[in-house]
Amino acid sequence: MKQWLRFRHAGATGFGTLTQSGISVHEGEMFGRHAATGKTLALSEVELLAPCTPSKIVALWNNFHALAAKLNQPEPPEPLYLLKATTTITTPGAVIRRPSYYDGKTTYEGELGIVIGRTCARVSPAEADSFIFGYTCVNDITANDILTSDPTFPQWARAKGIDDYGPFGPVIATGLDPAKLTVRTILNGAERQNYPISDMIFTAQELVSKISHDMTLLPGDLIAVGTSVGVGVMKEPVNTVTVAIDGIGELTNEFRL
Repeated sequence: MKQWLRFRHAGATGFGTLTQSGISVHEGEMFGRHAATGKTLALSEVELLAPCTPSKIVALWNNFHALAAKLNQPEPPEPLYLLKATTTITTPGAVIRRPSYYDGKTTYEGELGIVIGRTCARVSPAEADSFIFGYTCVNDITANDILTSDPTFPQWARAKGIDDYGPFGPVIATGLDPAKLTVRTILNGAERQNYPISDMIFTAQELVSKISHDMTLLPGDLIAVGTSVGVGVMKEPVNTVTVAIDGIGELTNEFRL
């Protein structure tokens, strides 16, 4: 298993793998040919960036048995998803602010993210693993009151598309079996979500396959697989949210009202 990340150091952007002694710097392309340079940087020397730059973010809705049951929603026969703006991406550790024009409820949604490693179109579930580069932590932040403010049109894209409302990272972990992972979300020191990825209605491989039959997935594209029970509103003036997945790490951001 490797944990890949991107960083800024001395004004330049780089990438590498996380080691016990810091970051093993690589050259080339994360999703192409690359090699270690032999140089190591301490984490304290760098600014961590989002671990990749997706051309699109695909975000799932109603993809967990437990949440569908809690909401009394029928389980969908095919994945239900939206596209989240790439301008929602921000860095691990960044401070995220609610827009000045909006004073409604905002929720955290701790999720697993699938990162695509090579161009993927119309693949089968059996082929999907060879197109998945790895997995990451996602907080799919949502302005809930915007979502339902117009009864004629659910505003998924706007409610989830506000600048900085899509942090993910801090790393992309390879060599993991997603079905064995558990997602935990901690809000201001209290655990609010703790659910198994094995409860997904559509597996990671099925998601990649089915979405790739609709649209071509490109290297670095991110699929947020949906969330489960425990989603909640961030109510304090300053909220610290951590999405933790063993084997991947912890994504922590601060959300301010």
